[in-house]
Amino acid sequence: MFYNQRTLAKPVSCSGVGVHSGKKVNLTIKPAPANYGIKFIRTDLPASPEIPALFNMVVDTSLATVIGQEGVIVSTIEHLMACLAGFSIDNAMVELDNYEMPILDGSSAVYAQMIKKAGILELSDPRYFFIVKKPIERKENDKSVIAYPSSIPRITCTIDFPHPLIQQQTFSINLTEETFEKEISSARTFGFLSEIEYLKRYGLARGATLETGVAVDEEKILNKEGLRFADEFVRHKILDCIGDFSLLGMPILGHIVTNKSGHAFNHAFLRTFFEHKDSWDTRPLKDFTGVEDPFSKSLAI
Repeated sequence: MFYNQRTLAKPVSCSGVGVHSGKKVNLTIKPAPANYGIKFIRTDLPASPEIPALFNMVVDTSLATVIGQEGVIVSTIEHLMACLAGFSIDNAMVELDNYEMPILDGSSAVYAQMIKKAGILELSDPRYFFIVKKPIERKENDKSVIAYPSSIPRITCTIDFPHPLIQQQTFSINLTEETFEKEISSARTFGFLSEIEYLKRYGLARGATLETGVAVDEEKILNKEGLRFADEFVRHKILDCIGDFSLLGMPILGHIVTNKSGHAFNHAFLRTFFEHKDSWDTRPLKDFTGVEDPFSKSLAI
């Protein structure tokens, strides 16, 4: 964990297509000053409108996390947001010339390479955290997200799909720059062939190919190279969670435990989080004395 805010040392760029739109997009990530936050800038529109990457800017979570204001949107931001959070980048200008982020290989691996190529610049202003003091939970049927007190950032995710290659998977990780890059950043998004074909019939998933994620039919993985991890599915869900929870605007010092959650439920949890102001504090890490994670005692993974 880092005491001071961070940004990129220099701009970096890439190009790709949007997974749903199929439209080409050019993307540049630029350094930004302290307390700027993460902002997406639509350079293809007059006056280059910008949208802060904050949970109250979320306008859709049906297929991806979409932010917008005043009729301007940026879609599918979760993979880049996860990578910025994973590398503890607090401030950046994200310029793009279309409305949907490039899907690239369906993970955050390319973004991780870009950030390492740019280098990271430490700023002089302190980095503030949401420090969880008491458990905060949102439950609905069999879905849940709970934030527990913890002296280190940690996330545990459980998924359960009625498919022989997935079924129930759980993964838990202490979040550091190193663990994010090694264990999470290259985990790809996945989809079921029947769902992809359905979306394509309705003009969606136009950019979805075997190069942009993992495709699964009723019995097997369709990608010739197979999976990057035996449990790549749950690792990608953790990637999505990191991206979605970063929309709080500051990192969480706590242990996030999710069960069968997705973009919509993650966003609903962020509203619950802000409703429980007595359960967290915001302050610099250097002022933090440490708390015990009650969930970790019973964690058997």
